[in-house]
Amino acid sequence: MKSSSPRFSRRAFSVAAASAALAACSTTGSSIVGNNGSSGAATNAPPPKAEPPRQLRVGLALGGGAARGFAHIGVIKALEARNVRVDLLAGTSAGSVIAALSASGMNGISINKLALTMDEASISDWAMPFRTRGILKGVALQNYLNKTLDNRPIEKMAKPLGVVATDLRTGQPILFQRGNTGVAVRASCSVPSIFEPVKIGAHEYVDGGLVSPVPAAFARKMGADFVIAVDISARPESALTQSSFDVLMQTFTIMGQTIKAYELDKYADVVIRPNLAAMSGSDFGQRNAAILAGEEAVAKAWPELQRQLASRGATA
Repeated sequence: MKSSSPRFSRRAFSVAAASAALAACSTTGSSIVGNNGSSGAATNAPPPKAEPPRQLRVGLALGGGAARGFAHIGVIKALEARNVRVDLLAGTSAGSVIAALSASGMNGISINKLALTMDEASISDWAMPFRTRGILKGVALQNYLNKTLDNRPIEKMAKPLGVVATDLRTGQPILFQRGNTGVAVRASCSVPSIFEPVKIGAHEYVDGGLVSPVPAAFARKMGADFVIAVDISARPESALTQSSFDVLMQTFTIMGQTIKAYELDKYADVVIRPNLAAMSGSDFGQRNAAILAGEEAVAKAWPELQRQLASRGATA
């Protein structure tokens, strides 16, 4: 018994020493070497990357005004020339036509060329008086736009597109963001008594200008942080009333004044107003003048637009 005690002590000591060495190696390795062989100490880890600031989303709200809508093309051309990036578009009536073309990926120059070659007869289809609630069906406009856009639906556009129309039964606005582009635009352009109401599902729709003459609120609803609104409507005191169509458009203008003023004041950051005082809503012959007026309006508004964009962190 006495002779075994020293051997046990030496053995126990050896085992203890080996265990201590293994423990030391294990402890040292876990604190120095990480999974990839580099330092794993918390104090040496690189700080997490900061999230880049979200890019300002610019929305373009294009208002209604029949033939005066050609001015929207000039606005788009001028914004592109100044490198203003538009991220989404909302359009009412004539504005919905140009918004759809722009959202498809066409630039201002391409839309300008299309406008100059467009035959007014190609978008006019007279309806039989004894069976219609409008002089024009609107199907020709629908087909023209769908053909131009290769039948691309709203949700497949290069940029988000919103088309505003009015529910004829409830009087409520609707923002089309999916579906047949030509049908939605036709509904948005269906001036009562000029175009037949457009039936979609169980509802009938007419001109979006009744509820949102310049759809700045809808551009905001679509996610715009900064809204550039284009108002092409005539001022009641200066509008031409030489035809029954002019009188009807003047009525629209008068009815929409309060709605428009409220919407632009609350939702638009910058409002561009082309000088179209000498142009009637039915005068398709002045399309060149209207386009030029749009370009000139952007040039006039540019210092303020540039200042506001810069204050929001955007460069142009």
